[in-house]
Amino acid sequence: MAAKPRIEPFAVKDCALAAISTGRRAQNLRELRDHLQAVPVGCFHYHFWGGLLRPRFDDPEYNNDFASWVRHALHDARLAERLGILDPAEYADVEQLRRELVDIIEQRLDETEFLAWARRNQQFHFVRAQTVVFDTRKRLTHPAELADAVPALSLGSIYYHFIDARRRAPQGVDDFRAWLDHFGDEFRDLRDQIMAIDPYFITLRELRERLATLFRRQFSAGAPS
Repeated sequence: MAAKPRIEPFAVKDCALAAISTGRRAQNLRELRDHLQAVPVGCFHYHFWGGLLRPRFDDPEYNNDFASWVRHALHDARLAERLGILDPAEYADVEQLRRELVDIIEQRLDETEFLAWARRNQQFHFVRAQTVVFDTRKRLTHPAELADAVPALSLGSIYYHFIDARRRAPQGVDDFRAWLDHFGDEFRDLRDQIMAIDPYFITLRELRERLATLFRRQFSAGAPS
């Protein structure tokens, strides 16, 4: 009987987001739409997900930078509400999200006769995200170790393994599910429960706690000796 292939350990990584200016700016809704059709995909990653890793001193009203700018710089509460409910996790890829954003803005442009302008010091600056990855040198050899490891992970590690991983080819899934998949059907239910977590409308701390709770329930007896 052939031996089972060796499963590589789970390599725990940490990360930070480097913000890189694109030089593109918008002062009104029409300019925002035009730039959205041309900016690199890293801009969507930064302006939708980047807020999770950026220091914040209050509870943001909107989860993405586009909605926040439209509300506070253009004072368009109706459009801000439409943009604010967009969940990037529901779109197959960034291009689909880009088209949805442009469609929503074009619809709003058709509805309004007056084109609002932001003050010069309130222009929208398009920024793209560059993920800087660090190897923590921590390795997990069995899924049961996740029960103790996940609660101690940094927020950067949670971001890298759960959110950043979803935009990586070829799998396009979080690293926890990708690793568990190597163990066959043994952890199918656990993978399904992880897949059901929508990370967009919660903080990284809440995401870490939800993952930790799943792993504690699954591996209540602890890691194998």
